[in-house]
Amino acid sequence: MIRRVLPHGMGRGLLTRRPGTRRGGFSLDWDGKVSEIKKKIKSILPGRSCDLLQDTSHLPPEHSDVVIVGGGVLGLSVAYWLKKLESRRGAIRVLVVERDHTYSQASTGLSVGGICQQFSLPENIQLSLFSASFLRNINYLAVVDAPPLDLRFNPSGYLLLASEKDAAAMESNVKVQRQEGAKVSLMSPDQLRNKFPWINTEGVALASYGMEDEGWFDPWCLLQGLRRKVQSLGVLFCQGEVTRFVSSSQRMLTTDDKAVVLKRIHEVHVKMDRSLEYQPVECAIVINAAGAWSAQIAALAGVGEGPPGTLQGTKLPVEPRKRYVYVWHCPQGPGLETPLVADTSGAYFRREGLGSNYLGGRSPTEQEEPDPANLEVDHDFFQDKVQSAWAGYYDYNTFDQNGVVGPHPLVVNMYFATGFSGHGLQQAPGIGRAVAEMVLKGRFQTIDLSPFLFTRFYLGEKIQENNII
Repeated sequence: MIRRVLPHGMGRGLLTRRPGTRRGGFSLDWDGKVSEIKKKIKSILPGRSCDLLQDTSHLPPEHSDVVIVGGGVLGLSVAYWLKKLESRRGAIRVLVVERDHTYSQASTGLSVGGICQQFSLPENIQLSLFSASFLRNINYLAVVDAPPLDLRFNPSGYLLLASEKDAAAMESNVKVQRQEGAKVSLMSPDQLRNKFPWINTEGVALASYGMEDEGWFDPWCLLQGLRRKVQSLGVLFCQGEVTRFVSSSQRMLTTDDKAVVLKRIHEVHVKMDRSLEYQPVECAIVINAAGAWSAQIAALAGVGEGPPGTLQGTKLPVEPRKRYVYVWHCPQGPGLETPLVADTSGAYFRREGLGSNYLGGRSPTEQEEPDPANLEVDHDFFQDKVQSAWAGYYDYNTFDQNGVVGPHPLVVNMYFATGFSGHGLQQAPGIGRAVAEMVLKGRFQTIDLSPFLFTRFYLGEKIQENNII
């Protein structure tokens, strides 16, 4: 068909006789450039222009060993550790699927960037200590010929205040923190006034102060540093949305003769950005690091599709919760050594830069929980005199406000890295390593995060974290 519409003479120079070929034989002469051929064909054929060599660089690969759903700091950390711990360079093909390449609504970029070890659970303390060590040695993320990373870490610590009612719990928490190696001191109201004379100690019975490896850093810098590093290690990226999993099922009997259905995901369907088309990706492992939307991804895989009260009917209890951050100017405010302060009321603040600006907010009660349908800010929620404000999402675990790490017991090749309820950013380096260890070795090695497995939701075994800001 194309030959019939080519004008006389267009074929010359494409198929030419050459010395040494058989009589009647022809060979290709590439002196006629491919680009020129395309231009001529486009100018002749009617209707829309054709692109014979279609650009498919935006599409995900047809096969990937691991597909990570969610390209925030948790997903990138998993990708980093999978590549660092692989048996040989290039042994594992990893694809990260992120629906918003601008990260405009991602929890990472909207975080206040805090890191502390003042938790009530040993696992959370260990995770934050691991992350502090990782962030101190940020050259792990160095890339040849790229500028060095500057996390702008401000080591001013966290200062938590407790009322008479909560003082005993704070004392107990600090004991656990010290046992795990965290440098935390307890301060009486008099000691508090002596060190921080600007604090009003009315209603404060006790305070805990992190003296090392606590403060805040630039979350956007960590995100970009991880992304740049994993790309240098061969991790692939795709902008799109996971809309479907193709899986197989196998019915099994438990030791007490109860029937369960095991599923294995074989294919991930990725809907391309601003398009109705999707690309299937065959895979062996899926990592659910979709943050506030991870429950939706789990449901696509059949998690929670079963009778209530059964393991098959147990849903992933993670939902988006909106949190406000406010910025205000206070020329007579505390000085440069001001820590991040969390008051007995649940309000917190920290210094922001060097220009007498501060940011903060407070955790809402269950009755005050704002509608997470959008990121609009309620300026009446905090105080009147603010310069600016924004809102971000927590991937809030409604069961016990702790992370979900490791494989699903029935969807056997879906692994979780989600549900950290506001402390996922600061614990991302440790979480990423833990998930990679479970995928590659079949067990946690560096930090035992078995209490964070999905099965606790079915068993009703809460591991409540008491220090959530």
